Amino acid sequence: MAKAKEQFYGTGRRKSAVARVYIKPGKGNITVNKRDIDEYFGLETLKTIVRQPLVATETEKKYDIKVNVKGGGTTGQAGAIRHGIARALLKVDEDFRPALKSAGFLTRDPRMKERKKPGLKAARRAPQFSKR
Repeated sequence: MAKAKEQFYGTGRRKSAVARVYIKPGKGNITVNKRDIDEYFGLETLKTIVRQPLVATETEKKYDIKVNVKGGGTTGQAGAIRHGIARALLKVDEDFRPALKSAGFLTRDPRMKERKKPGLKAARRAPQFSKR
């Protein structure tokens, strides 16, 4: 029986988006929710954000990446995928840590939506005030 190719996993999060990233040796194909990255993300900047950890570690054409992402908007999802790819690359080779750390790809973006407060219409938006 042939040994299965090694696969590495990383979870990425940003805002309310969660990405499950699987990396295995390959030709550099990136699949997001069973669609090609060019089909999934319309904007070139979002595709660039997703590829940043690969560029930082000089592994663009070495790994095939499969991503399941849900929640949030397109920008949050791109950030979550970037975080997940960076974490998965660490499992591939721990020597990538300095490059990824200095670029800030291993830090989870802590900014979240603020909760709505009682008596207000949104987190800080108050009802319109009228003197009479």
